[in-house]
Amino acid sequence: MQVLKFGGTSVGSPEAIAKVIDIVSAKIKQEPVIVVVSAFGGTTDALLLCGAQAASGDEEYKEQVNAITARHLNAVKQLIPVQQQSSMLSAVKKLCNEVEDLCNGIFLLGETTARTKDKLVSYGELISSQVITAAFQSRNVPVTWWDSRKKIRTDASFGNAVVDFSTTRENFTTALKGLQTPLVVMPGFIAANAAGITTTLGRGGSDYTAAIAADCVDASRLEIWTDVSGMMTADPRWVSNAKVIPSISYQEAM
Repeated sequence: MQVLKFGGTSVGSPEAIAKVIDIVSAKIKQEPVIVVVSAFGGTTDALLLCGAQAASGDEEYKEQVNAITARHLNAVKQLIPVQQQSSMLSAVKKLCNEVEDLCNGIFLLGETTARTKDKLVSYGELISSQVITAAFQSRNVPVTWWDSRKKIRTDASFGNAVVDFSTTRENFTTALKGLQTPLVVMPGFIAANAAGITTTLGRGGSDYTAAIAADCVDASRLEIWTDVSGMMTADPRWVSNAKVIPSISYQEAM
């Protein structure tokens, strides 16, 4: 089994997601694949902004929630044929309504907590992974969606939770025994504690999710896909002559 992770920029638009589907469809012809996906690019920041605005008493958060909802509904409409859209549109709307309800609560309280923030930002990955799963299904690719909160067990250190690897490995092993498709899609970044309360693995945690999955299923390989050619001398969005570094030690990379 292989594990492939696609970050926010790699799933940042319907066109990018279509490329991901092509890549993964070719991979599953070789061996089964677990795909870990981030939220659509910019969604996590947008969700955090919603929470901050609500906590400060700024009703502008409602417009921000509407924008997030519209973006994800539009992705469904572009990725999935019309006759197959209704159930996914309903699912996305339901999840976005939950975001709004959560922000309404933050607004009324006038404050937010680390636990609430984890719950809020989890919706980015939950929505993106389900939309991408539906996109695979619409192309007749056999796929299973796994809820990372049911697989990765952590402590209650909200915002940067510590993984309980013993329980997590057991969860993956059990799930693999019942798996009947060559492809699994799961959200990155999110997990849950022993009480089932949503936690997160810290910003950039989707890479960690993929590494956890690869370890727990004894994967043959782990691939982290991104929108640049490799590690570069500078950010190519800001530096026009940035170059790919052909090789680099782990110490230098860190």
